[in-house]
Amino acid sequence: MTTYQNLNQFNVQSSKPAHIIQNDAEALEIVQQLAHQFKNHAIQRDAERILPFEEVEAFSQSGLWAITVPKEYGGTDVSTQTLTQIIALISGVDGSLGQIPQNHFYALEVLRNNGSKDQKQKIYAEVLAGARLGNALAEFKTKAAHIRQTIIKKSEQGYIVNGEKFYCTGSIFAHRIPTLVKDENNREFLAFIPRHSEGLSIKNDWTGFGQKTTGSGTVKFENVHVDEDDVIPFDIAFSQPTLVGPFAQVIHAAIETGIARAAFEETLERIRLARPWIDSGVESSTQDPLTLFELGRIITDVRATEVLLKQAARSIEAAKPLPNAENIAKASIDVAKVRALSTEVALKASSKLIELAGSRGSQRVDGLDRFWRNARTHTLHDAARWKYYFIGNYSLNGIIPPRRGTL
Repeated sequence: MTTYQNLNQFNVQSSKPAHIIQNDAEALEIVQQLAHQFKNHAIQRDAERILPFEEVEAFSQSGLWAITVPKEYGGTDVSTQTLTQIIALISGVDGSLGQIPQNHFYALEVLRNNGSKDQKQKIYAEVLAGARLGNALAEFKTKAAHIRQTIIKKSEQGYIVNGEKFYCTGSIFAHRIPTLVKDENNREFLAFIPRHSEGLSIKNDWTGFGQKTTGSGTVKFENVHVDEDDVIPFDIAFSQPTLVGPFAQVIHAAIETGIARAAFEETLERIRLARPWIDSGVESSTQDPLTLFELGRIITDVRATEVLLKQAARSIEAAKPLPNAENIAKASIDVAKVRALSTEVALKASSKLIELAGSRGSQRVDGLDRFWRNARTHTLHDAARWKYYFIGNYSLNGIIPPRRGTL
């Protein structure tokens, strides 16, 4: 396993075009192979915060990063259910690896809805060849999370961008960094800025106790030039009925569901190794009645989350042919249901893993704490309490939830 202390040591330009996946079945077959591969060194990567450059390269070269490209542009356009299965499986192996492509797919969905035909042809072709998209959306120094201060201004050759972003997941590994900017009229745009643009700098300064290798640090823009055809409208993705919001959120739900499933499966293995509690009167932890009770509660919750995830994916697919206010609202609520539950279940399953493993579950060499740390860090993206509010308000009062990427 190669490590890169200097980000410039790693050349993000792939030496050959990526594989192009033909259908959903092939995508699911490939992800099974990759999951087995990515499990190697997962504990070490987390413990030592080793950025997964080689794993990300293998991930995108496999063709999995291009599976949402529409068929008319040469892609596979897999179902949302297939996409969530893929994200969940990788997230169970390594929560960081599962999250890295989330904003990549999000940017492609914004492009699908808001980009021109020429813009789609250009970016989709790059992605099919193996290009990765990072993100520079959130800002760390503003008074409120929704406030943006990164500015785009017209120039003679295109545009100039100035500003600073944080939580820029995946940008360290990216070929382009889709950046949320606003103009002098406070309109928002997404600028697909090449990674090595002059004036663009990336800091590897993410210090979260979980999701440690997502590369979610700082990206700074100092008079960065952007071509005119690399800028697309962003705000209309939410002012009009589109699937951008629920699509982004269902991937987050898949990450948490994958962590929960993997934590449960690890729990099974650890119970078989644990010693029974003295008061249980049994010779094996596999016969401990209270352990079995807790195990039954966990698998019920995990399975419920998986069912809700499947239902949310189906609602998104149902709305795809003709999105409108009603079917977008239904998709958003179905996604909110799984996100609310996946938050709680990922935390519960990962905590119970350590509890039921016993004292030996705290040993650093086994890295069992990474499931909880990854779940706790990732679930901070959105407040589950607000999802329950929107679900209740919609169910009782028929109030359509707001359109945004954080519902």
